[in-house]
Amino acid sequence: MKVLLVGSGGREHALAWKLAGSARDLELHAAPGNPGIAALGECHPVHADDGEALLGLARSLDADLAVIGPEAPLVAGVADELRHAGVAVLGPGRAAARIEGSKTFAKDVMRAADVPTAATLPVARPPCVVKVDGLAAGKGVFVCRTPEELDAALAAATAFAGPLLIEELLEGPEMSLFALCAGRDVHGLVPAQDFKRIGDGDTGPNTGGMGSYAPVPAFGPERVDELLELVHRPVVAELARRGTPFFGLLYAGLMLTETGPKVLEFNCRFGDPETQSILPLLEGDFVAALASTAAGDLADVGLSVAGSAAAVTVVLAGGEYPARNDHGKAIEGLAEAEAMGALVFHAGTALHDGRLVTNGGRILNVTATGASLPEARDRAYAACEQISFQGMRYRRDIAAAAVGSAG
Repeated sequence: MKVLLVGSGGREHALAWKLAGSARDLELHAAPGNPGIAALGECHPVHADDGEALLGLARSLDADLAVIGPEAPLVAGVADELRHAGVAVLGPGRAAARIEGSKTFAKDVMRAADVPTAATLPVARPPCVVKVDGLAAGKGVFVCRTPEELDAALAAATAFAGPLLIEELLEGPEMSLFALCAGRDVHGLVPAQDFKRIGDGDTGPNTGGMGSYAPVPAFGPERVDELLELVHRPVVAELARRGTPFFGLLYAGLMLTETGPKVLEFNCRFGDPETQSILPLLEGDFVAALASTAAGDLADVGLSVAGSAAAVTVVLAGGEYPARNDHGKAIEGLAEAEAMGALVFHAGTALHDGRLVTNGGRILNVTATGASLPEARDRAYAACEQISFQGMRYRRDIAAAAVGSAG
């Protein structure tokens, strides 16, 4: 089976690792990929948002399945181009991908589907949340508790094109819940929690994500199914009713408020860095699950969670992230971290004269598993200490609160 993986970040490296570990006879290709993915399959110099070039590559490879990682190609309609040419695709078409591409559209769908979410406010007045309507790489949400924070948010939001959305400020723990969706059918995966802000204690600006862990304590299969019934199934049913069925991975960002779960946002693809924590815990035929989703039939999807295992992912970022990216700094210690049993996923790296160097904002994702959340956390941070590059920074509190409450 030939699989074409589209994307170049840590999420795509995790997907490549999971796909390559399949018991199937699988030939993996990536466009454009990264140095970590290149160790698992063949990388091709094709941009993730170049639909025409991706279609040409898929045809030349005679690909059986295309898996699109990032949101921008999906919102731009790359899945449509491939699907219309007969290529099976894991990822929604442009119309369904608006669930992530436009927060206003997502609000309209949730209202029609009677899915609980934050109220939309007519004016910007603290406390509130300011959101960029379109894609913003995880950096278009501003929590404003004071007039000064609101002024700063409105100024920062002008860097993004398109309208703004003003919402009520919800309080409570957050959770990410992924589900494979095929038309009206839904198969939930293990829930995770990610950490958006750059600094310990959830301080500083939002980022694309600084770490994650899975599973979320107290959210076993029964509670997950309750959330799927409350959120995912009504949304995919509404999208299908509108003639835009969703085929791919629907990711709901939830706030667990005192009055019940409410949706903060939807994403139309695997999350980053939650994917890096979820995939090591899944048992079953992952390739078959993605292929069945692309084909519109989840009847035979048999993914489950590996016993009582847990996983923790820590993002190693450049010194000035998220303000700017980091380039050309030598990276050391990956072999030592991997020798400790950690998975090191490349998120922003490049090879320069045979040496691995920084090439982005979030540089590496270090994931460790364990029989318990504390064990996975200890292993992840021990592996992080083996890695170094100039200016490297990472949060020291990923999963700390969950470990404390479990203890």
